[in-house]
Amino acid sequence: METPEQTARWQAQTATEADQGERLDKWLSTWTELSRSRLRDLIEGGHVRADGDIVVKPTTKIRADIEYAVQVPPPIDDTPKPENIPLDILYEDDELIVLNKSAGMTVHPAPGSRSATLVNALLHHCEGSLSGIGGVMRPGIVHRLDKDTSGVMVVAKTDRAHQYLSKQFAKHTIERVYVALTRHSPKPRSGTFISRIARAENDRKKQAVVRGTVNNIEFSDHGRHAITHYKYLRGFGQAQNASIGTPKVSQIECQLETGRTHQIRVHMAHLGCPLLGDPLYGHQRAFLTQKSEPELRLAEAILTLKRQALHARLLGFRHPVTKEDMVFEAPIPPDMQNLIDILETLPK
Repeated sequence: METPEQTARWQAQTATEADQGERLDKWLSTWTELSRSRLRDLIEGGHVRADGDIVVKPTTKIRADIEYAVQVPPPIDDTPKPENIPLDILYEDDELIVLNKSAGMTVHPAPGSRSATLVNALLHHCEGSLSGIGGVMRPGIVHRLDKDTSGVMVVAKTDRAHQYLSKQFAKHTIERVYVALTRHSPKPRSGTFISRIARAENDRKKQAVVRGTVNNIEFSDHGRHAITHYKYLRGFGQAQNASIGTPKVSQIECQLETGRTHQIRVHMAHLGCPLLGDPLYGHQRAFLTQKSEPELRLAEAILTLKRQALHARLLGFRHPVTKEDMVFEAPIPPDMQNLIDILETLPK
C-alpha cells in the first residue's frame, strides 16, 4: 500500500527576474491554484523546496532562476463523522437545539481540529436531521463561540429555522450576554465600544481594532464594524500602583450587537483590561510576581483555567415557527466560578 508521501504530487516552476522579491506564499498561489493559507501550512510543514532545499518561512523572498517545488498531499475525506460526545442540551424541538457548549470544544471541523467538535456530536445526536445550509462542514451552525469560550448556543435542525435565525443575527436582534473576568476595569466603567475589527497585520491568529475607527467606523472601510455594550458589575482586590478603588480584576457584562471573531476579547484588550487567561490578548504573567497567599492562589487558578475567562451567559431569539420570544441562560461554569471564589478573598 502506498503511503501518503508516495501518493503526494509535486508541482514545480522556475522563478524569473520578474518574480524576484515576491513573497513565497503569494507567488506560489499564482500558479499552484492553492490558497495562501493552505500554502502557508504546506511551507511551515516542510512541503516546499527551493532547488531541493526545504523552505519553511512563507515570507521568504523569491529569487530568480531558482526552481520552487510544492508537494501537495493527496486529498483526504474530511467530511465530519458522527461521534458519541455528551451534550448539555437546554432545549430541543423539531426545529432547533439550544445547548450549553463546554470550554475546549471547537464548534466545527477545521485544520488541526478534525474530530471531537460540536458538529461531530450533533451529527450523532440528531442522526441526519440538521440543516444543510451550512454545508457538510457546518451543518446546522448559525453562529459560533470560540473553542475556549463556554456558554449558550442555538443550532438549526431545519433549513427554515436556519434561515430565520440567520436573519435575526444579521439584523442584530438576537440578545447575547456574556460574563468576562478582566484585568483592571474599563474607562468609563460602562459604555459602548464601536470600531472596525480585522485580522492583525503581524499575527494571522489575532484580530485587531482597525486604526482610527474607534467611535468612527467611517474612517476606514477595512475590516468589519463591531459594537460591544459593556457594564462593570464588580471589582476584586486593589490594583498595584493605581488610584484607590481601581480593582485588580473586574467582572464585566458584555452584550453583543454584532458578532465578530474574538470581538469581546479584542475590545476589552483595547480598553486596557484583557480577559484573564486569554492566550492571545492577555498578559499571562500578570499575577505571577505577587506574594500574598490569595494572590498566589489566584495566579495558580488562572494557570489552571487554561482559557480566556469568558462565558456566554444568555441567548435570546424569536422561535422560527411559533414566533415566541425565547431566552436561555447557562450558569457560570465551575472553572470560572472557582476563579471568582478566589478573587473574593483578595484584600481590598
